[in-house]
Amino acid sequence: MLDKDGKLPGIRPALLSDAIATTAGAVLGTSTTTTFVESASGVGAGGRTGLTAVTTGILFLLSTLLAPVFTAIPSFATAPALVFVGFLMFSSITKIKLSEDSLTETIPAYLCIIGIPFFYSISEGIAIGIISYVIINIFCGKAKKINPVVYILCVLFILKYIFL
Repeated sequence: MLDKDGKLPGIRPALLSDAIATTAGAVLGTSTTTTFVESASGVGAGGRTGLTAVTTGILFLLSTLLAPVFTAIPSFATAPALVFVGFLMFSSITKIKLSEDSLTETIPAYLCIIGIPFFYSISEGIAIGIISYVIINIFCGKAKKINPVVYILCVLFILKYIFL
């Protein structure tokens, strides 16, 4: 699916929709919604026509009938699987470059990583990361490099903490 330069054409809309869904989930205080990873998994398994998405949707609707059965499963029964997934996701931490030039980006990244298990919430970790990113960059005189959307998210997260 890559072009001759090794890039994925049309990736921007997919990543943008994933970013919007993740942000909306974090702002609303729910678990984040990540569509891109599941789509990549479906494509990797051979689903390229959209039939896998339709099948997943139908199975999801059917699973709502079994929701009472699933809620009967205690959380400690699913914890080992979540810990394993966390270890797999945590492997990307080695790609964060810790240098004097990038401290305004690495410190918020590590605060985000620390905040997720500390608050037992992915959305809280993202909020800590965004708020700290804005504050650190403002104090270091790099306020102009921050995207206006990040400022808006920072204000929304701060308002969330003030009013909730």
